[in-house]
Amino acid sequence: MPDVAIDFCGEWYPVAQDKVFRIGREGDLEVDDNPYLHRSFLTVARYDGMWWLSNVGSRLSATVADPSGGLQAWVAPGARIPLVFSRTNVVFTAGPTTYEFSVHVAAPAFRQEWTANDGGGQTTIGPVLLTDSQRALIVALAEPMLRRDGTGLSSIPSSAQAAARLGWPLTKFNRKLDNVCDKLDKAGVAGLRGGAGRLASNRRARLVEHAVSSHLVTPADLALLDGAAAGD
Repeated sequence: MPDVAIDFCGEWYPVAQDKVFRIGREGDLEVDDNPYLHRSFLTVARYDGMWWLSNVGSRLSATVADPSGGLQAWVAPGARIPLVFSRTNVVFTAGPTTYEFSVHVAAPAFRQEWTANDGGGQTTIGPVLLTDSQRALIVALAEPMLRRDGTGLSSIPSSAQAAARLGWPLTKFNRKLDNVCDKLDKAGVAGLRGGAGRLASNRRARLVEHAVSSHLVTPADLALLDGAAAGD
C-alpha cells in the first residue's frame, strides 16, 4: 500500500510523493467525460510535510468528510484542506451527476477512535431539528447515493422526480426544500445560499452532498419514503 492512494469505483490509484496528482475530466484520475466537470478540478500533493487536497477549478466545489461524518468541510475554488485522517471521503457534483471517491493515507496526522452510535434515526445535526417529512425530502433527493454501494457516481433526481417519488405536489416539495435549505443555512452549512438572501440554484446537489457526508440521512432512512405521502 503506498503512502497515499485514491479509491474510485473500486479502482485504486497510488499517489507519488514527489508529484501533483490531478483529478478531473483529464489527469491522473479521469473521473468521467462530463462536460460540466473541469479538466483539472482537484489535486492531491504533499507540501510542507503534509498531504493536501486542493480545488484548482473555477466553478465547482467539493464536500470533504471523515468516515464518521462528524467533521466536514466545503472546499471552494482556490481552497485547499489537509488530509489528516486515514480516510477522507470526497463528494462533488458536476451537472446532473454526483461523484464520490476516498483518499487513504497510510500514516495520518490524526487518528480517531470510533464509538458506536445506537441512536439510529436521529433527527438532529448541531442545532437543527428536522421533521420526518423534511428528512423524507432529503432522502428522496439522496436515494441514488444511499442505495449505491461504495464510492462511484450517481444522479440527483430533479425536484419533479423527487416530488413524484414522495407522492407530493411539486409546490409542496419546493416549499419544504426551501425550508430545509434555509434551516441548514442558518445552522452554518455552506453552499445553500446564492447571495443576497437567495437560495443557491444548485442547492439540491449541495444538500445531498452535506446530508450523506455528515450522515444526516443514512440507508436506514430509506424507509421514510414509504410513508412520506401520508406525512405532514
